[in-house]
Amino acid sequence: MTHMFEGKLVRLRASDPADDQPFGEWARNYPDEERFLDEIHFPRPRTRAPADESAPKPPAGENENFQFTIETLSGETAGAIHIHHANRHNGTFMYGIALLPDHRRKGYAAEAIRLVLNYYFNERRYQKCNVEVFGFNPGSARLHEAVGFTLEGRLRRMIYSMGAYHDVLCYGITDEEFRQRNQDQR
Repeated sequence: MTHMFEGKLVRLRASDPADDQPFGEWARNYPDEERFLDEIHFPRPRTRAPADESAPKPPAGENENFQFTIETLSGETAGAIHIHHANRHNGTFMYGIALLPDHRRKGYAAEAIRLVLNYYFNERRYQKCNVEVFGFNPGSARLHEAVGFTLEGRLRRMIYSMGAYHDVLCYGITDEEFRQRNQDQR
């Protein structure tokens, strides 16, 4: 049996401060690509202040949001997938995913998404995952459709980038849809 967080191409692990370096270099070398994650921000410093260890933390098990680093099986950082808006009461969650330019179009993103869905559906008892894709990112839309997500709606003119307003495409997949689509891959 393979490890819950490891596939044939990548493994997921907890992110740590050292993982910020490749993303910082990416932001500096490909600043226009930040719009695919959120928006283009003001330049960031090369180093980040250490986390405030005295900051209050939610009780154990209450916060299911998590930041995974995606790495190749040889240990090279390939990207990240951040779980957010995890709502245990409703059994829903969302995520954002980013791959460094040299690691795109190799199947890493699809496998990382499947690993996350498998974990949240089969171990954490979540029942639905929702994802927002910017209308100017057709590659992400194709990726999510290939993994099994269904386009559920469109929020018009939600993102301003490249001098124009763009739609947000709302995708979703349920536990049952994921299980049916991936039963042979388990």
